[in-house]
Amino acid sequence: MPIPNENDPKSRVWPIFLATHSRLIERIDEALTRAKLPPLAWYDVLWELEKAPDQRLRMHDLAKRVVLSRSNLTRLADRLVAAGLLYREPCPDDRRGSYCVITQAGLETRKTMWPVYGEQIEGLFACHLNAAETEVLIKAMTRMLKAL
Repeated sequence: MPIPNENDPKSRVWPIFLATHSRLIERIDEALTRAKLPPLAWYDVLWELEKAPDQRLRMHDLAKRVVLSRSNLTRLADRLVAAGLLYREPCPDDRRGSYCVITQAGLETRKTMWPVYGEQIEGLFACHLNAAETEVLIKAMTRMLKAL
């Protein structure tokens, strides 16, 4: 790949994308903290479990969905177990494996977090996009995700 050229839009978009993502996550986490709610990473895990069949996933599947390394997810899952928001269930066909299963308290916590999170998505992100820009982003990001 050639050296980045600051006049080339494709060279400029990557650092802007990274900085925007980082600041958005930081601001969303700040809003959750102000509302005395858990951090965004907790929401992501709870949401993926809530959507999953039987509201449970193997650790490696959960790690793929929330974009965390397996070791980071293990530590996060430990905190969620300690908070009573999920529990681990042994995998019947793999003695070493287990499922993460969301609890009723986990479902309630995720639902409590959504109004703050949703408000931040709208106020920090969505309000800056018109319909055409939204469609372009959806198509481009979907294409990238499929390629990965």
